[in-house]
Formats: sequence, C-alpha cells, structure tokens
Amino acid sequence: MTFELTQDEGEYLVKLARRAAETYLSKRQIIKAPADVSAKLKEKCGVFVTINTVRGKHHELRGCIGLPYPVTELAKAVIESAVSSAAQDPRFMPMTTDELDNVVFEVSVLTPPEPVKAEKPHDYSKKIKVGRDGLIIERGFCKGLLLPQVPVELGWDEEAFLCECCVKAGLPPDSWLLDGTGISRFQAIIFQETTPKGPIVRKEIGTK
Repeated sequence: MTFELTQDEGEYLVKLARRAAETYLSKRQIIKAPADVSAKLKEKCGVFVTINTVRGKHHELRGCIGLPYPVTELAKAVIESAVSSAAQDPRFMPMTTDELDNVVFEVSVLTPPEPVKAEKPHDYSKKIKVGRDGLIIERGFCKGLLLPQVPVELGWDEEAFLCECCVKAGLPPDSWLLDGTGISRFQAIIFQETTPKGPIVRKEIGTK
C-alpha cells in the first residue's frame, strides 16, 4: 500500500464523517467538502463509513455504506458515505439525532480493487489473506463487498471469508468456485473513535 494517511489526517476524516452525519440528521443538509484540506484528502479514493452503536463493551452495527472505487475526492467521499450510513443503509431505519451520543464512527480508506487470479478455483483461498484484504465478489448482476476488518472480527478463515462475501452478494456460498465469478481484493487504512466523540485511533486489524 503506497497511499498513506497521517494521524492528523485520519482524525480529520473521522470528525468530518461525524459532522456530516450530525448535520444531515439535524438539518437535512449535506455539508460541502472543505476546500482547505491537504492535497492527499483531495485524491480520489474508495471509502466506507461504519457506524456502530456502543453497548457496554460491545459494538453493534448501525450502518455501513461507502464507495468502493476511487471515483470521488476523499473528503467528499467521506461526507457522502457518512450521510448514507446514517440515513440510507437499507438494513436499518434511519438514525435519529438522539443516537449520536451512543455511536462511534469508523472511516476505511480503500486501495483500488485488484482482480485475484488463480489457476484453479480452490486456490483463491491461498491468494487472499484475512487481516489484510477486503473482498469484492461479482457474478452477473450480483455484487458483494466485505471490508478487511469483518473476517477478523467474526473469526473467519479465508474460505469462510469467500463464502460469506458470496452470501453478501446474494449468491450461494460456494459461488466463488464457479467459472465466471469475479473476485477482487483491496486493503484499507482504518481510523475509528474509541468512544462516542472520543479519541480517534488507527485501527490495526491484524490477522486471524
């Protein structure tokens, strides 16, 4: 991964995500992307914003939407993804402003997806690595994406990761073994709030 973010840049993006969500939920307005940011934050990058409800020591997913491909400037992509995660994730009801003090924001900045090549389908599990790679699986009109932190948090190995990404795409879990299924991988730089509106740290997801 050649693209990098400093701690200050990561903190800025997480705070921007929270501000974008707060403004939209309270005023139904989408904030403009700041002009006075570093050149790096104006680069086009894929981004996902994850919002988790804090319940004691546990986090419960509240919304996660993003832009997987580098087609939008980073700061703008964070704003769009934060608003979508807070109010437009089809798996959940839109958030309310009352929830903002009980959730943590997480921003994942993605590298461009690259196709995974293998001589035999069963070799795909050897071409990816849990704790490093995120996955995109495509077949026909179906597409599923899982961020690199997901298999680590849920204790999956590489084959389970491939199967679950198929399920996310609305496909049978063994679809990654079929000819015509496209598999891509990417990496992510992740920054998150440790507590609601609290300190922001870089998330090291490690390996299984």
